[in-house]
Amino acid sequence: MTGDLLDLDLLWVTGKGGVGKTSIAAALAEVAARSGRRTLVCEMDAKGALASAYDVDELSFEPTQIAPRLHAMTMSTEDSLREYLRLFVKIPFIGRIGPLAKTFDFVADAAPGVKEILGVGKLCYEVREQHYDLVVVDAEASGHIVSQIGAPKVIADLVQVGLVRDQTQWMLEILNDPTRTGVAVVTTPEEMPVTESIELLGRLRRETGAHAAAVIANRVLPVMFDRREQEIADRLDEAVDLLVGATGPGAPMVLQAARFIEARRRTGAGHLDRLRASLADTDDVAETLPIITIPELFARAPGRRVVSLVAETLVEELDVEVADE
Repeated sequence: MTGDLLDLDLLWVTGKGGVGKTSIAAALAEVAARSGRRTLVCEMDAKGALASAYDVDELSFEPTQIAPRLHAMTMSTEDSLREYLRLFVKIPFIGRIGPLAKTFDFVADAAPGVKEILGVGKLCYEVREQHYDLVVVDAEASGHIVSQIGAPKVIADLVQVGLVRDQTQWMLEILNDPTRTGVAVVTTPEEMPVTESIELLGRLRRETGAHAAAVIANRVLPVMFDRREQEIADRLDEAVDLLVGATGPGAPMVLQAARFIEARRRTGAGHLDRLRASLADTDDVAETLPIITIPELFARAPGRRVVSLVAETLVEELDVEVADE
């Protein structure tokens, strides 16, 4: 099922802050483009992290070509409003619409879902018009994604008739179709990210109608020792003097570091086991929901190199064929 991620029309990527969701979203978009799909990746919070991930200048509402078949953009409420008025209300605008945008902000603060629906509507519009084969969304963090992706449902519940109702209806048809839209939840093998991911997976279907498509476990430490090697490592304290004599005074420190990393790996594995158990026990998530594993890269800072390394792992995990470019 992992390969099905790239067969969707719209893929939301979310996760607790700091788990690397932007790098994952950028890498997923890169893999999709390399597999031959026309791909758009959009940053919703406009913080500039997506541009940094690709090592490019500041992105804008107008998509920028990053690589063959790959475009990137950042969401803008004002530009979304301008485009909505031009496309659906047939009102032409020249230049900035600052006064109208300020009025809109005032209304949006009073009515839940109004501001979010512009961003969601822009993405759904790109899907409906088939401008791209796949739209990847570097979405809000898991604490805000429910209100973001659930905005059309909130508006549809509030407004029962008229133009606004009609607009939200076609969005919901896209968002609630598991063959077209999915949510990838990014986590790390740590207590709080896993706990937050479990809570989010339980809320997604109930509160938004959207379907989880995958869990992506990022920064997973590799197994250092097999069973036999672990038994040897456990007995090394008995031969520490021999180690010092053979390799130098740093041997105990190296041994201690290896044990620390292995202990951290085991703790992380326990958190991922808890996540798997939760997926098996809940009715809100499909039993076949895959967990995709991305190893710890030990990179000093995010950027295009990290995105490329994550993309190479995703090529194997998703079992997709890509072009060498």
